Amino acid sequence: MLRKITFSLLLLAVMFLATGCFSNNNLSLFQQEDDALSTILVKKPTGHTSDRILLLDIDGPIGEEGESHFFYQEEATTAVVRKKLEKAMQDSRIKAVVLRVNSPGGTVTATDIVYTQLKKFKKTTSLPFVAAFMGVAASGGYYISCVSDRIYAHPTTITGSIGVLMHSFGFAGLFEKIGMESRVIKAGKMKNLGNPFNAMTEEERAILQGIVDDAYERFIAVVAEGRPNLTIEKIRELADGRIYTANQAKKLGLIDEIGDLEDAIDEAKNLARIRDAGVILYTTSDRPEQNIFSQTEVNAPNINVGLTGLDMSELMDASRPRFYYMWLGF
Repeated sequence: MLRKITFSLLLLAVMFLATGCFSNNNLSLFQQEDDALSTILVKKPTGHTSDRILLLDIDGPIGEEGESHFFYQEEATTAVVRKKLEKAMQDSRIKAVVLRVNSPGGTVTATDIVYTQLKKFKKTTSLPFVAAFMGVAASGGYYISCVSDRIYAHPTTITGSIGVLMHSFGFAGLFEKIGMESRVIKAGKMKNLGNPFNAMTEEERAILQGIVDDAYERFIAVVAEGRPNLTIEKIRELADGRIYTANQAKKLGLIDEIGDLEDAIDEAKNLARIRDAGVILYTTSDRPEQNIFSQTEVNAPNINVGLTGLDMSELMDASRPRFYYMWLGF
């Protein structure tokens, strides 16, 4: 019986590979902790030059925790960006960086970590940065882009969402209906702050609001530093959490130009004062067919093999208060 089960699992894995459902770099019965980065030339220079432009992706929700999936390991955004910047630091041929942003944002801390890493890298290398907004560059996605010297947005980009939110669930009313209660023994009046099984008091709400307000002021400061054309008063007027189209964002001064990825790459060359350059990206995939519109990673779909639905650990995790620079409409 064990031999039959093993054979069936191996056959299933081969079928997934044969049908192309998964990248062979992400599919592994034995997850790898640290895949080495490969350098892929995604756009050749028109002439003979060793100059390079690094295409650095900020893609999807920004987090400081990785995820373990059935067939592959997904690293945290903070770890991936750090790894790529460390590799770029060793390559003197890189003359500029293009941030390709397609993200609704993420947690407050992860977003700020990525922003800080990019800012330190930029200060150390003195390389020009150009942001290229794709489908969505909202909230934390916009926050990170403020490190750039110039911001380009695709005509159909959604951006903005400058603001902060705290999200959690509360179960106090539900537990009363089903005859359950939360029993907590504490030392410290506010030690039970954020307990999803208790109703939130006005005093607790005020404390959490203060944290959100501080994170909001941090966001405002980052935008003010990255967009010196905007006054603090103007930024506060724009920073009510709403999203903007590319046209609206350009009129309001949140971006510099409307254009595609090629336009952003050309601008990076202009800022670097070079006429020609190859465009590279770092990836754990070595697929030779990659080009400037390829993503750095190919993630397999998340297969939910659970049969019991939401368990208590998932319920508790979902109820944890989290602070986000994120547009939830993504």
